[in-house]
Amino acid sequence: MTWLITGGAGFIGAHVVRAMTRAGERVVAYDDGSAGVAERIPAGVPLVTGSTLDRERLDATIAEYGVTGVVHLAARKQVGESVEQPLFYYRENIGGLGTLLEAVAAAGIRRFLFSSSAAVYGMPDVSLVTEDTPCLPLSPYGETKLAGEWLVRAAGRAHGISTACLRYFNVAGAASPELSDTGVFNIVPIVFDRLTRGKVPQIFGDDYPTPDGTCIRDYIHVEDLADAHLAAARKLTEQAELGSAGDLTVNIGSGEGVSVRELIDLILDVTGYADVEPVVTPRRPGDPARVVASSELIRKELGWSAARGPRDMVESAWQGWLLHHPEARRG
Repeated sequence: MTWLITGGAGFIGAHVVRAMTRAGERVVAYDDGSAGVAERIPAGVPLVTGSTLDRERLDATIAEYGVTGVVHLAARKQVGESVEQPLFYYRENIGGLGTLLEAVAAAGIRRFLFSSSAAVYGMPDVSLVTEDTPCLPLSPYGETKLAGEWLVRAAGRAHGISTACLRYFNVAGAASPELSDTGVFNIVPIVFDRLTRGKVPQIFGDDYPTPDGTCIRDYIHVEDLADAHLAAARKLTEQAELGSAGDLTVNIGSGEGVSVRELIDLILDVTGYADVEPVVTPRRPGDPARVVASSELIRKELGWSAARGPRDMVESAWQGWLLHHPEARRG
């Protein structure tokens, strides 16, 4: 049995490739090269360059490697960019997913794992976000993830495919420096980048109804996220072997909230910039006060829970950052 991992050379994809190969699974990485880094792929793992919009390339790859399951991670994922380019996001995220599912159905593949996002929830006004919390996405990116879930489940029902949709919360950290996130889009690398350029970190609003006035979020270590993919893949394999077609949708989060100020203070401590004082700026439109996952369902269904905490995330991410930005090191 062989798993095709789309977006396999990306930040999250490379960690999933690593976790699954170390667990003895055979995998093939498939990536269009727009954000992926070929050097992240371990020796012995094939890397196919191609788009999920390229049906011919997908069919050839599935046939050549005898693919029996798919982990679909490839997607455009920047919220702001999606607002500016909604047509591009729908074409890449929904069009690419549809083309991939057509190839999967035609090949008789019976296992499909979809990378979704907590962005499907929008601004939930709840203490813990469960899988039953209403989905009201606020951006075209979030809309494509929710529509993607609908499409995956519909295809699963129509073609007898066991499916899983994994809703990621805020991902950080690295399994090793060479697998670190090279983009500057999420809070941890954004703070690293500002410190490296001699600028102070920003806190967008400190007047929220939270203990320290700053937003609270749920952060998940990318290694824990990769382990969740492995657990979900094995669940789908069990279902396929039993001849059943299951449909699982779960949050992937720690179940614990960390405020923006707490996280920035931790970053400053880990990086050696503890003398730097963050600056508070006005709130950003649309930022909810608290978004924390309930992790009860994933524990029940997959026996998975987060094993690593915020310090692990920041320390490992910092080592990866220093690999590419040695000038950021103090002392």
